[in-house]
Amino acid sequence: MSALDWLDEELQGLAQAGLERTRASTIVQPGPFVDVGGRRLLNLCSNDYLSLASEPVTSVASGSGSSRLVVGDLAVHAELEGAIARWLDVEAVLLFSSGYAANVGVVSALADAESVVISDLLNHASLIDGCRLSRARTVVVPHRALEEVEAALRAAPERRRFVLTDGYFSMDGDTPDLVALRSICDRHGAALVVDEAHALGVWGPEGRGACAAQDVRPDVLMGTLGKSLGSGGAFVAGSRSLGRWLWNRARSFVFSTGLNPAAATAALRALPILQAGERTRTLLGHAILLRDELARAGVVVREGSIGPILPIVLGGEPRLAVEAAGRLREAGLFVQAIRPPTVPRETSRLRVTVQAGHEPDDLRRAAQAIARALHP
Repeated sequence: MSALDWLDEELQGLAQAGLERTRASTIVQPGPFVDVGGRRLLNLCSNDYLSLASEPVTSVASGSGSSRLVVGDLAVHAELEGAIARWLDVEAVLLFSSGYAANVGVVSALADAESVVISDLLNHASLIDGCRLSRARTVVVPHRALEEVEAALRAAPERRRFVLTDGYFSMDGDTPDLVALRSICDRHGAALVVDEAHALGVWGPEGRGACAAQDVRPDVLMGTLGKSLGSGGAFVAGSRSLGRWLWNRARSFVFSTGLNPAAATAALRALPILQAGERTRTLLGHAILLRDELARAGVVVREGSIGPILPIVLGGEPRLAVEAAGRLREAGLFVQAIRPPTVPRETSRLRVTVQAGHEPDDLRRAAQAIARALHP
């Protein structure tokens, strides 16, 4: 007998409910096409929106050696932080080892047990976990519900107040009204905290994200290097005071080895390509094309979604999404089934994403294959 014998029973329950996550496949390298089990599949599930992740990086150190507060603060870190700060027109940027670490670190460093956090229902799990670690009173409001945000702030007795939202929601492919949120925050003395992980490189001038697209300046902006920039790691951007505070109080930064220098170098090389805008224009053109082709084929993409994230919601039975993803793989498409708890119950789906590196004819064929997979 083992103290962990209960795991097998719990895993069996997940499998029976169609909710177990399994390592069913590995890929050789990222790209618009991927090799999965010796088969070449059109990759429609990656966040590598600008198709930069497969660019090689050579002659770079393999590690930072330590936390940046000890001996791991490298010149390439400062160079990348400066480049991102100029790109986003902010005073300071601090690099983190991952997007999860950035969100957990910034929320738990800013909010405390005497704070209130207003969080969108569909915010990323890393923001949710940051709220939990902060011990702040957290009010979860319905998705993009502006009146609920204002009501929660109006009723809040706490002095420190924060409103958290994704800039581009990764599972629903929609954006919040950031202009309205900024106005609400200003009226009630709250800080606006925006996770732009999926928006950078997709929206706004020079790919500066949903905030820039709506001409809004958040108090805190989080972004990743692992999506449109095709690298790995993340950052938090804002004022000099914010940067200094996180250097001292963001535990996921203080107690982690500094960002891999190869990742920082790759992001530095990718940033000018992103800023040029050509790949973003191609990406958004591909997104329009695939949406149009899916509509012609009778496939319903979630209402309100825009850009390169195309959610196809299949409803309450998780197995339906799993089975559809399997049929797509047989048809030569790599698409993942997304199930609870990643998305709310009754909303299991296929999350289809496009890349700048896709070819229009491949996307047209993909639309037909998706239609056949959903109506076998």
